[in-house]
Amino acid sequence: MNRKRALPRWQELTVVAQDPTIRPGGHILTTRVRIPAETISKGPWGHRAQVVDYDTSTDTLYAPCKYDTGPNELAEETFGHLGVDRILSSPQFHAQNAFALVMQTLARFEFALGRRLSWGFSGHQIKVVPHAFAEANAFYSRDEEALLFGYFQGRDRQPILSCLSHDVVVHETTHALLDGLRRRYIQPSSPDQAAFHEGFSDVVALLSVFAIPEVVGVLLGLEWSKSERGPKGDRVEEKHTTPSALRRSALLCMAEEMGQELSDARGQPLRRSLDIPRSPDYYWKNPEFSEPHRRGEILVAAVLNAFVNVWSDRLKEVRRDNTRSLDRRRVADEGSLVAERLLTAAIRAIDYCPPVHMKFGDFLSALLTGDCEMRPDDSLYHMRDALRRGFREYGIRPASTASGPEPGIWAPLSKECRGTSFDSSRCHFESLRRDSDEVFRFVWENRQPLQLLDGVFTRVESVRPCTRIGEDGFTLHETVAEYVQVLLLRAGDLPRLTGMKRPAAMSPDTLVKLHGGGVLVFDEFGQAKLHVHNRLGNWKRQQSRIERMADSGYYEKGAELHSSFAHIHRLRAINAATYPEESWL
Repeated sequence: MNRKRALPRWQELTVVAQDPTIRPGGHILTTRVRIPAETISKGPWGHRAQVVDYDTSTDTLYAPCKYDTGPNELAEETFGHLGVDRILSSPQFHAQNAFALVMQTLARFEFALGRRLSWGFSGHQIKVVPHAFAEANAFYSRDEEALLFGYFQGRDRQPILSCLSHDVVVHETTHALLDGLRRRYIQPSSPDQAAFHEGFSDVVALLSVFAIPEVVGVLLGLEWSKSERGPKGDRVEEKHTTPSALRRSALLCMAEEMGQELSDARGQPLRRSLDIPRSPDYYWKNPEFSEPHRRGEILVAAVLNAFVNVWSDRLKEVRRDNTRSLDRRRVADEGSLVAERLLTAAIRAIDYCPPVHMKFGDFLSALLTGDCEMRPDDSLYHMRDALRRGFREYGIRPASTASGPEPGIWAPLSKECRGTSFDSSRCHFESLRRDSDEVFRFVWENRQPLQLLDGVFTRVESVRPCTRIGEDGFTLHETVAEYVQVLLLRAGDLPRLTGMKRPAAMSPDTLVKLHGGGVLVFDEFGQAKLHVHNRLGNWKRQQSRIERMADSGYYEKGAELHSSFAHIHRLRAINAATYPEESWL
């Protein structure tokens, strides 16, 4: 009997492990990353990403990267041993580097969320453009369905290619994936929502480095060897494993190469969020931190401070001898384990975030809730305590104030409804797991206990079944459904219909669109267990939002949202003296 041979699930491709300026022994640090196995066409061109290497600045279409097919129908690696010159000069390697990091990031998200993910546009494949333009910028564009990476000439006339920066590629890919998960996060709202895209993308990029323990060991060794009293050989002294020492690591800063080359304008590296002193003033009082990148750095600082504290505590636990030193590989392994759990929890938290008007406190509650769902016992890492403390040091409190086994976690739906009758008897279990119309019926039948507004447009925007492996080894099935409510009215009707005040800068005939919405999480039996929301009827929050938008000129005649990611990234790259919270033309 002939049986079809099982094909491998994964394959590996060579990439630059950090930035090209990181050169132990004079060599650019490369590694092989694992991506989903598939038959890759020339480009590379796979089932979820297509490299289109066209340079608009020089009108150049580069030859695509081609692969021979090996015995398992997988691409045969052709860039295993490259020198510095070849890495910097080969457009085909640049294409592979960007493609592999995009696919690795996608796979990481799908593992954390337990399902396939869609991009923020209707197509299945995102275009990846490694040499898009001659500019010190890189961004995700929903309209172009693309990730566009720029390049420029450095101070020593060497090319600086953003597509070779691990941090930059993962950061922009995260923008695209987050846009697919929460499409309304790029709409104007609070300063936190604009900043969240940037901060969350930095968190994913920075923690992703720790997925490769051998790379972590090399980079830590480079950092510590700069000191005359640094570690010798493969041993690391205790003083180099304190939280303050780990914060100084090159691993915890963004895009070293671009930052160094732009240092005349804005210092290096491109971002180093852990340099922000721990104080609530930056979040609540400092106007500089209203710009999306700068405000996003507060989120990054809160998460990474929690990370280094947990990492340092774990190293105290594993120290077993009297030499007051640790094996460097063990230090790297512990960092990787902590980072892997935190990164998975951060990605999974998106399922527990409201679909509109997101604030950092919402993300913290989502992060705590998602981690508690999968790992109720936190005694090994004490991760959730570290997160609460790390966010609190920057003035950020959990949005949830519900009482329960742990502070800051979203309240179960039964408690939130406070005894109000809650009925799912007319809904069909199987349909509820994947059918938006069935979920809408559930929402409609329960609009009173869910405290939704009657008489306004309501829509279920997504229904996503998830399969995850719990800490006990059993499979956890959930369904995450996202709904929104939208109210369109004239500014002159705001006082009468909502009790809100019309901003002085807004004419009575100006059309105002108000949004609200929530996420419903159903358990494996079809019962709703969580309702995470920012209600349309929260008029205080809506008042703050429209006043801010009116002051920014959003409601002026002909206003259109500016090309957000490209514009914000460009302002950040040139260190503009003032940063608009969001820009409209």
